[in-house]
Amino acid sequence: MLAAMPDSAPSPLSVGGTSPRDGGDACPGTLRLHRADDGALARVRVPGGVLSADRADALLAVAGRFGDGELHLTSRGNVQLRGLDAECGGGPAELLGAAGLLPSAAHERARNIVASPLAGLDGSPSVGGWLSELDSLVCGSAAAAALSGRFLFALDSGRGDVDALGADVTLIAEDGGDCLLRVGAADEVFRLPSEDGPRAALLAAELFLRAARDSGAWRVKDLPDDVRTALVRAVGATAGPVVQRPRPRTAEAPAPGPVTAPNSGAPATTTATATTTVTAISIGVPLGRLAPAQWRLLTETARRYGNELRLTPWRGIVIPGPFGPPGSSTQSGQSGRSGQSGRAAEALDALAAAGLITGPDSPWTGVGACIGHPGCAKSLSDVRAEAGAAVGPVGRLPVYWSGCERRCGHPHGEWIDVVVTPEGHRISHVRGEHRNPRAVVRNDPAALASAVSGARA
Repeated sequence: MLAAMPDSAPSPLSVGGTSPRDGGDACPGTLRLHRADDGALARVRVPGGVLSADRADALLAVAGRFGDGELHLTSRGNVQLRGLDAECGGGPAELLGAAGLLPSAAHERARNIVASPLAGLDGSPSVGGWLSELDSLVCGSAAAAALSGRFLFALDSGRGDVDALGADVTLIAEDGGDCLLRVGAADEVFRLPSEDGPRAALLAAELFLRAARDSGAWRVKDLPDDVRTALVRAVGATAGPVVQRPRPRTAEAPAPGPVTAPNSGAPATTTATATTTVTAISIGVPLGRLAPAQWRLLTETARRYGNELRLTPWRGIVIPGPFGPPGSSTQSGQSGRSGQSGRAAEALDALAAAGLITGPDSPWTGVGACIGHPGCAKSLSDVRAEAGAAVGPVGRLPVYWSGCERRCGHPHGEWIDVVVTPEGHRISHVRGEHRNPRAVVRNDPAALASAVSGARA
């Protein structure tokens, strides 16, 4: 039975304050809903962001039958369904379970796994084997059912993209058959055979649960310093040798457009040439919000090629091919997109016509926002409308608009932070843990757009 949940809150620090677990884990799922101003909200975990076309169809069916029809991508590559009737019962869970999207009711909020979306597509190693095994291990562990909905696993192909997201347990692929295991944000990682990675990641999570018993921490970063240090040592005692590898500070999203990989023996490149092949296409989603027709087009495109969609932690989607070598065409002819395979260009043109981001020159590139008013009672403004009104030239830095100080879904690394306050819109430049306020703009849309554009430049 689905139950409405109280408003969720960011995970507070354990040190010097009330235990984070005192208020209960308020992260929504598909079996327990979050009550929002626009109806109940369900968050569907999609480990690694990987969906088959059939499972994508199932999500659209649930959104249309029980919600407002739209699908919202999250900063962990999951899907949120909004506008649900709080009394919709077990209908959504029944449909999602039949599609294989709810393999374990006890673990549905613990299946938080992000993965490098271009793994195996851009010349980097695939992490698909890790993903399947880790998800199976989590669902098979009675202890793992106690993990918070905030706890996060990351599977990095070696690009450093999801390693930079600050996961609680991260596996990093290396050449030569080994991998690295990181616990929290620690600079020291542990080298072990790649085939042992998923089991070591689960063990690290189970050791965290033991370490968190007294402090009540939801995540590794919430542990008191001495407990966190002891946890890393305990994981190290069961893993391999220590290696110093600082965590990347900037998480880079896949650029919208074609994804290429070198052919046999050719050097890696970002431009489609005779020595490369187009392996996938990368699409950005304005504000992570997809109308039914857009979702249907993405699903149909995936079904036509690799039958897979990869939802990214940057609210985008990667559709693996194969799309063929540069210059290959379909019977309908070539597109005007230079240097791309005809199939990829045709698909990108259709998706661009549907309002999606298919190239780096889109003004929506790097623009994000929380749900804002009227969907969230805590928001002081309709930040999505404000973000749209302020869209301008593509900036060097991403920008994220938040309707309140909670900053739900904000990015990581370096970005421009726009927060609505009673005094106006506060604009700050964020670099990791450092935040440098730049300006406060009051009730002047033109000045706000100019200030945001200047901050991003």
